[in-house]
Amino acid sequence: MTITTTTHLNFRGDARAALEFYHSIFGGEIVLATYADAHTAQDAAEPNWITFGQVTAENGFSVMAYDVQVRRPFERGANSFFVSVRGTSADEISTFWKGLSEGATIVEDLAPAGWSPLYGMLTDRFGVTWVLDVAAGYSGS
Repeated sequence: MTITTTTHLNFRGDARAALEFYHSIFGGEIVLATYADAHTAQDAAEPNWITFGQVTAENGFSVMAYDVQVRRPFERGANSFFVSVRGTSADEISTFWKGLSEGATIVEDLAPAGWSPLYGMLTDRFGVTWVLDVAAGYSGS
């Protein structure tokens, strides 16, 4: 069982540009999946926005990002990041979820998602928002 933690940055329409910028500096691999790719766009502005993006480099640099949906509140600079915990074991992720959810506000229940066998988001009792998921391959752009 392996887990990693990664800073997860939040934008509204700028995630692609930010990830491409970070990629130009740090190199590595860039993954960009849009709301259209995931079939989850709910607003006319969202289809080309990023629902999942990541830059990872062999030197250890890793950052994730997405564009906050129109239906959710967003203020640039406020709540500008999440802590992402990605693991290879559903049991391990479920255990972390159980611990973090004590006194937390659940944003997305821990459940299967289109891109992961298990995914959830919560804001813990200290105001930190965590994204937990089980790693799955992605072959998009």
